Amino acid sequence: MPYELLNSGFIGNSYFLNYLCTGKIAIKTHYYYLLLLKMSYLTVEKKANIFKEFGGSEKNTGSVEAQIALLTERINSISGHLKQNKKDFSTHRGLMKMVGQRKRLLSYLSKTNLTGYRALIEKLGIRK
Repeated sequence: MPYELLNSGFIGNSYFLNYLCTGKIAIKTHYYYLLLLKMSYLTVEKKANIFKEFGGSEKNTGSVEAQIALLTERINSISGHLKQNKKDFSTHRGLMKMVGQRKRLLSYLSKTNLTGYRALIEKLGIRK
């Protein structure tokens, strides 16, 4: 799907959706695809900045600090979504899984590099 059509507002037109998709399932699938495109809160540039800031370089995506920073960004974004949509239980479950993954990574980091752990939680503002 070309991004020019998305930005022009032409895709949001119901006539275009009916023209593009013939069945109800196809329209529903296309609608969810559009929602995913519009909700892309984590762009490629934003990810690269996170990896550069916390991982040392844009290519160092496997460092624990960069993974924790990326998870924190995703958690903050999804928390804002859940404040508006209180009954979105599947997203809530995904959020809990991300929080658990971040907790395990933070535990590993605290065991291997305590000074790096303290610097990271201060920089991210995780612990109060």
